[in-house]
Amino acid sequence: MSDLSLYASYQSLELRRHPHGVLEVVMPGAGANKSGLSTADANMHRELADIWRDIDRDPDTRVALIRGEGKGFSAGGDLGLVEEMANDFDVRARVWREARDLVYNVINCGKPIVSAMHGPAVGAGLVAGLLADISIATKSARIIDGHTRLGVAAGDHAAIVWPLLCGMAKAKYYLLLCEPVSGEEAERIGLVSLAVDENELMPKAIEVANRLAQGSQTAIRWTKYALNNWLRSAGPTFDTSLALEFMGFAGPDVHEGMRSLRERRAPDFPGGAPF
Repeated sequence: MSDLSLYASYQSLELRRHPHGVLEVVMPGAGANKSGLSTADANMHRELADIWRDIDRDPDTRVALIRGEGKGFSAGGDLGLVEEMANDFDVRARVWREARDLVYNVINCGKPIVSAMHGPAVGAGLVAGLLADISIATKSARIIDGHTRLGVAAGDHAAIVWPLLCGMAKAKYYLLLCEPVSGEEAERIGLVSLAVDENELMPKAIEVANRLAQGSQTAIRWTKYALNNWLRSAGPTFDTSLALEFMGFAGPDVHEGMRSLRERRAPDFPGGAPF
């Protein structure tokens, strides 16, 4: 197996090579926060956006497999970073660009991507988890798009892929209400490719990654490219949702959203809206 010198600058993500050209991308969980879940702080958020470009140009990688470590796949954005975004225009502009790049870099990465999701799956990690070409979740996984709970529009990956995967009615139900989706239900409605028992997650993910890595690389990559034109055609919808999300970070509701999360209570958003 080849070295990882191409990824020497990565500090938050852990990279591990497997046979057949499979690269495992790990979002560390241990010590990330008190819950043992991976949170997307400023460095992790930037690396999640950039890694797919490096994977695309890596001659030794045929397939990427992304997973979380610890109690879950990903816990969402670090509240410290959210607070910076709410209070600092420059930070907000930087993170907007990274959020845009994360979605488009996953879509445009020529190599197939497999995700293995367990426990909570929220935030920037969930972007890669659901945009992956083959998404595998444990039946007990809890997929949550938490944007409206925070007081901002559902941007990130939500508008570009949820309606395509599970239909508009289901997408609106889960995105507007921030209702959790179990892995089992996510498979039933088409939000993920497969749902498996907890002990089967990594064996199945490795099996799928190996099959992709040992198949015809031109056939698989060109099939992915063609299919992802469905997502590229939804680019204007995604761009709008992301712009509205980040406009929300400059508004009042996000401050109540942050307070309520820190105080572990339901948010009390003010009534009315300026439109």
